[in-house]
Amino acid sequence: MKTNRPKIKVPLETIDIILDLISITLLILMIVYVAMSYQELPEIIPSHFNGKGEVDGHSEKSMLWLLPGISVAMFIGLFILNKYPHLHNYMVNITEENALKNYRFSTRILRITNVFMALLFFVISYSMIQGAKNEGFELGSWFFPVVIGFSILLPIGILIYNHKINKS
Repeated sequence: MKTNRPKIKVPLETIDIILDLISITLLILMIVYVAMSYQELPEIIPSHFNGKGEVDGHSEKSMLWLLPGISVAMFIGLFILNKYPHLHNYMVNITEENALKNYRFSTRILRITNVFMALLFFVISYSMIQGAKNEGFELGSWFFPVVIGFSILLPIGILIYNHKINKS
């Protein structure tokens, strides 16, 4: 895709580094927790939860590795995409004057998304393992509304902030 947008390197701020470190830490914790728990798990583990957070489906324990695998692939994909902010979608025309603030905002959104996804997959992995160990942990009725709420509120916040930073 060819664009005439300026290609600039967005300097990292402290919050950007912190967000990346949180994502990486959550991914490492998830992989380590799955690896440490894997041998003691039964062959069939909880793998699906209903809207109340109760287990309503089971799979082979090898499926547990799917969550860290998807999480790592998503993190890497979004991390690489952050290197090319001129390719992101924007609701305004990108010029030399507004490129840095829009690029910084767009890359920060991807970092926040990475943290959210890493946390989400970590909680689901933890729930599956705890359920398999019969330690009584369920996602609970809070999980589904929180995920849906964040998925709705984040884009609304993005629209509001985008409008704010691009006022002429």
